[in-house]
Amino acid sequence: MKTKILFYLFALLMWVEVSAQMQLFSLNEVRLKDSPFKNAQDVDLKYILDLDPDRLLAPYLLESGLPTKSDRYGNWESIGLDGHIGGHYLSALSMMYESTGNKELKDRLDYMLLELARCQDKNGNGYVGGIPQGKVFWDRIHKGDIDGSSFGLNNTWVPIYNIHKLFAGLIDAYQYTGSKKAKEILINLGDWFIELIRPLSDEQIQKVLATEHGGINESFADLYRITKNKKYLQTAEKLSHQAFLNPLLNKEDKLTGLHANTQIPKVVGFEKIAVLTDNKEWSDAVQYFWQNVTQKRTVAFGGNSVAEHFNPVDDFSGMVKSNEGPETCNSYNMERLAKALFLDKNDVHYLDFYERTLYNHILSSQHPEKGGFVYFTPIRPNHYRVYSQPQTSMWCCVGTGLENHTKYGELIYSHSQNDLFVNLFIPSVLKWEEKGIELGQTTKFPYENHTELVLKLKKTKTFALNIRCPKWAENFEILINGKKQLIVAKPSQYAAISRKWKSGDKVTIRFKTTTHLENLPDGSNWSAFVNGPIVLAAKTSTEGLDGLFADDSRMGHAAKGKYMPLDKAYALVGEKADYTSKLEDLGNLRFRLDSLELEPFFEIHDARYQMYFQTYSKENYKEKQELQQKQEAEALALEANTIDKINCGEQQPEVDHLYKGEKSNSGYEDGKFWRNTNSYISYQMLNKNSLGRFLHISVLDEFKNDNITILINKKPAVLASRDKKNIKIKIDGKEVLNIKILAKDGKISPKFDQLRITAN
Repeated sequence: MKTKILFYLFALLMWVEVSAQMQLFSLNEVRLKDSPFKNAQDVDLKYILDLDPDRLLAPYLLESGLPTKSDRYGNWESIGLDGHIGGHYLSALSMMYESTGNKELKDRLDYMLLELARCQDKNGNGYVGGIPQGKVFWDRIHKGDIDGSSFGLNNTWVPIYNIHKLFAGLIDAYQYTGSKKAKEILINLGDWFIELIRPLSDEQIQKVLATEHGGINESFADLYRITKNKKYLQTAEKLSHQAFLNPLLNKEDKLTGLHANTQIPKVVGFEKIAVLTDNKEWSDAVQYFWQNVTQKRTVAFGGNSVAEHFNPVDDFSGMVKSNEGPETCNSYNMERLAKALFLDKNDVHYLDFYERTLYNHILSSQHPEKGGFVYFTPIRPNHYRVYSQPQTSMWCCVGTGLENHTKYGELIYSHSQNDLFVNLFIPSVLKWEEKGIELGQTTKFPYENHTELVLKLKKTKTFALNIRCPKWAENFEILINGKKQLIVAKPSQYAAISRKWKSGDKVTIRFKTTTHLENLPDGSNWSAFVNGPIVLAAKTSTEGLDGLFADDSRMGHAAKGKYMPLDKAYALVGEKADYTSKLEDLGNLRFRLDSLELEPFFEIHDARYQMYFQTYSKENYKEKQELQQKQEAEALALEANTIDKINCGEQQPEVDHLYKGEKSNSGYEDGKFWRNTNSYISYQMLNKNSLGRFLHISVLDEFKNDNITILINKKPAVLASRDKKNIKIKIDGKEVLNIKILAKDGKISPKFDQLRITAN
């Protein structure tokens, strides 16, 4: 009995719900050790240094009337989103400097801030930005001249989204490095923005917010946190999009068809404002969004959306068929939301999502050797991903990609006032100087199912070491200095070891993982293999990897290589209980499945792959395959006959086809996007090698003779045929089609669904 009493006085181990307020460590308090994450950080560092600050600054200098030192970058940095990568670059420099201590990063950051300050001084009113003809654009907004849709505001591509990236970059530069110059520029910019919208009514501000605007509400919430000036918090609330927020407040699912990454940053802002104002209703709305997206709209590797938009919760077939699977930007922002909710709610469950997405989407979204970031991750079997290049690719997912791999240390550990929490099993060293605690973590997870923690203390110290038991961990056990502790594992909670620790104490965590099948959220027969938190997939071929490393073309971020028929994909046939039992464990997280070898998805690069497999009983396999074969033949024949196409109302297809318009609205009905107008809409389409002979235009409602005029290269279109929902126009010989659709006498046009150039 005496021995037991002494033991429990020596070490108390229990399972706890977290009550003390959780806090993050600074990135400079955590250093990564060798692992896939450390490699990703190193590769990202090289990419960051390969970029030219003067080229990123060029749009800002141009718009302030100062001479440029280099030409601006091309791609998205020259077609309307000029300057957006510069904002992300400030964030990436700041976080990578904190994570590595590399002085060149700090020198670049300081240089960019000095140049931005020069631009701001030249403008003279606090404004600094790279938005083309920004002064004219902002003056129109200030005067209440507002004509916007989902991504075009006064025919300018998402200008507030663009300037939000600069706000966020300046905030990160101040918060991570303490830069006074960043704070000065930030406050001046914030005050300019408040003056910009001062004359606008609440209704006009909400009209502005109908266009994608990033997390501008979060930026002003951050300004309040930095300055404690209530005008910034009031502005943050004013800049919260009510048309999106109100359905969340009412627990109404209105997400289907919405551009996903337009919405997620708004919710990050709602969460921050809710915490600052103790607004339970907004907090509940954020919870509703979180549950909806993570439980109903997220696939195995943590991503969501197809062609950038939320698909119906009961139909993921569009995602399965598309080459434009979940967008990396979405997961970047969902990780930010998961972190914010974890810190706010002290709930370990948020880490289950964070971890799954970190390993399978974020880590996999950068080429581990050559560098380059992924935009779309298709789940279409036997398709592939495309990687950016520093001098050619300036997509949004390059901006977030620069940041993603700078901050892997942000949530490995956390702390309360006195206690330490271990959240992720990633090789690293934590130095908690304030408490005189150093903790080293050594692990080969996920290849081995254990991790070891070793403490270095300046003196003996009593505190609680809290170790997360992940949702997926089985037979979870903890040893202190080699002695096994008696615990009953409770997934998604912490094991709190409270004792007097001494330097050299060693804590070993051991567990088991199993492989299971995880269905798509719609309940269809598509399933992925998941081992612990790791999604497994198979390389299927290296055939036809067109554009694997992107050029500067309009759609260079999408894998445009040949579609492999879905009916030719590998399928699982038989009793469902047998699917995982057939796996042969090859070690090192590799498994033999007949002729395939499954491996961690984050290791698969430079290849076509299969992540999701259809499951069939022996009885229905032949019938279902024959039906799918027929559907695939029809779909692939149409794609083979297509030279170019636009899905009207979808952001990237419209931006990539130089959309312009006035008095135009867009929406989503019955699984299709649309755009109409009371004035005009226009696009530019390319008829490569003049192979196309016809332009097909389809609508969701009905064509009428008296309400539209269609011009092709400024001339009236020559109709080949028409019916109520389709027009076929002759385009023989034209390589570039400038298409303009005008509404007659201000009448509302039909809802245009798609424009497609075909060979016949």
